[in-house]
Amino acid sequence: LDGIPEVTIHTSTLTTQEGGNLTFTCLVTGVPTPMIRWRTEHLKSNWTLQRGIWGSSLELILFMRNVSSGDNLHNLTCEAENRAGMGEAVVQLDIEFPVRILFLKDPEPQHHWCFPFAVDSNPPASIRWLYNNLPLIETRYTYTELIRDAADGSIQHGCLFLNKPTHLNNGNYTLIVENKLGRDQATGYGKFMENPFDPFDPEGIIPVLTDEPTAPTNQSTETEKLESRVFGVSVAVGLAVFACTFLLIMVVVINKCGQHSKFGIHRSSVLGTEDDLAVSLRFMNFGASPLSSDDGTLDSGLSSFVENPQYFCGIIKDKDMCECVQHIKRKDIVLKWELGEGAFGKVYLAECANLCPDTDKMLVAIKTLKVANESTRQDFQREAELLTVLQHEHIVRFYGVCTDGEPLAMVFEYMRHGDLNRFLRAHGPDARILDEIKVPPLGQLTLPQMLHIAAQIASGMVYLASLHFVHRDLATRNCLVGEGLVVKIGDFGMSRDIYSTDYYRVGGRTMLPIRWMPPESIMYRKFTTESDIWSFGVVLWEIFTYGKQPWYQLSNSEAIECITQGRELERPRTCPKEMHLLMQGCWQREPQQRLVIKDIYNRLVALVKNPPVYLDILE
Repeated sequence: LDGIPEVTIHTSTLTTQEGGNLTFTCLVTGVPTPMIRWRTEHLKSNWTLQRGIWGSSLELILFMRNVSSGDNLHNLTCEAENRAGMGEAVVQLDIEFPVRILFLKDPEPQHHWCFPFAVDSNPPASIRWLYNNLPLIETRYTYTELIRDAADGSIQHGCLFLNKPTHLNNGNYTLIVENKLGRDQATGYGKFMENPFDPFDPEGIIPVLTDEPTAPTNQSTETEKLESRVFGVSVAVGLAVFACTFLLIMVVVINKCGQHSKFGIHRSSVLGTEDDLAVSLRFMNFGASPLSSDDGTLDSGLSSFVENPQYFCGIIKDKDMCECVQHIKRKDIVLKWELGEGAFGKVYLAECANLCPDTDKMLVAIKTLKVANESTRQDFQREAELLTVLQHEHIVRFYGVCTDGEPLAMVFEYMRHGDLNRFLRAHGPDARILDEIKVPPLGQLTLPQMLHIAAQIASGMVYLASLHFVHRDLATRNCLVGEGLVVKIGDFGMSRDIYSTDYYRVGGRTMLPIRWMPPESIMYRKFTTESDIWSFGVVLWEIFTYGKQPWYQLSNSEAIECITQGRELERPRTCPKEMHLLMQGCWQREPQQRLVIKDIYNRLVALVKNPPVYLDILE
């Protein structure tokens, strides 16, 4: 009876070193007599064939000479065929050879910085690194990760990952690989950033964290995934922007020493051009704007706030810094990586010791002052004094300053999940189609969660209004998200770079968030607590659209026309009727007719306690 051929392969060994010899015998039985062949078209080694008969079986012997490691990429196959069908047998070659580095490239900016490399070896090689000719200790922030690609056989691709390296990580990185047959090495050079500190001031250098536990070299390392970095310069941390857009606010303070500080708050004259104003807003764009009356006098409530000595302290002559501002020693600060760059300096994630009595070390955000001339130093001092005043659970906390050496730096609370706008997008229905979202979404935000976010922002705004602070740039991009869905007002002044499309350029350099501004602010440059209420209504709209840009379908000029003509943003499809009524209460054309922030907060708290049981979808 006819039958499909039966094929077997015999060999004394499958393993030899490169340059050696191998012999394989293919034995075939079948009726009618089959045709036999070895699949040799992919072989890189030299080979010959010999036919013969072994008992009742046909045999075809393959002799391989001076074998090549390239043959590891393909299976060795013997086929036999007759009219009944085809049979085959397969063996996998195991040719050993010394390790060799196929390439090592200079670092590339991926999610982290990566030195890409490829190594070919059999048996597998050990991998280690030198940094400037000294052993590199791998940590959760510097680690090797290998990616096994079956199509490449013995070739292993990988990366040396550096998690947000600073200037202190610049230098030569040498890859050393070894197996029992050989050794190879290659060197790449990484330059990740310029030295942000004075190279002539050794005391001014902040050290980089190095005392982390060693991570395995030959497997994927579990690294700490900080969602704020998802997002590229996605993290804006610390309290910085209450942007002055139209009026230059100078500060006049009567401190507890009985002196009038030149950094106190008072009403100044309006500058001649918007460009002049933009230049004058230094370092952190922080505007503690008084409520201005029609006659141009200072609001009485703000006056009492300024005169109250509990808010501001006397100037220490030796340090030229307010004595109630906490001074943090530079040796207690350990940089981890750069978070981004604002208009007046870079922002870093750092670890700080001796900051709180009940905590040994804690993560903080460091904002450095790029140019430290007399004017910016004065603004630095003013900001430190003003930020020290703001103490509230929903305002990002300001810890203090570091002034012993260059650059001058401010230390802020670190909010792990970055700005609220990106957080909303990452937890909305379109999270998977947004290119900037680099981490898997944690699930779509629910109605109670969105109400909770809104109530926290309202709480912070109640506090600012009680101090007669006018924010002028309230938006989700200027709010930050921490652990446990804690939301706080404040950012590092980076939003104007990251969210440049949210701002409308007027004149030369002045940038206005017109999509969040009420008619009186757009037309008459009037900013009050009531204009902040309008902006808060837009923030509610952002929350319930999962971070969409207001008037996203319109250009800036078209958006200005809609706002000044009295049109409102459309009700989001998943927004309850109660929330839409709140938005409309914020968008009354007459400022005095808008809801009061305390009432808004109380209504939000009530909704948090008893969320609507249904969503009133748009008809």
